[in-house]
Amino acid sequence: MRHFLTLKDLSPVELHQLIIRASELKEMHKVGEIYQPLKNKVLAMIFEKSSTRTRVSFESAMVQFGGGSIFLSPDDTQLGRGEPIEDSAEKPERF
Repeated sequence: MRHFLTLKDLSPVELHQLIIRASELKEMHKVGEIYQPLKNKVLAMIFEKSSTRTRVSFESAMVQFGGGSIFLSPDDTQLGRGEPIEDSAEKPERF
């Protein structure tokens, strides 16, 4: 898995492609084109430190792309009782 935490995490070509794709998606949204690649998907957000702007940005993006999101605070999960974040982030089994 790769992480995108700083611009140094992408090559110049990857960064250019990312900007082009972001522009395409923004234009699609602007003209009212429906694009739902995340339909029927749910994003669970777990933050070690509260971040309203980040949370709202991800919630908005999920709605725009057809999905949903839930925010889990340490008070709502086992994180507040010392469970490692990796354990809480594991994908649940399907039933």
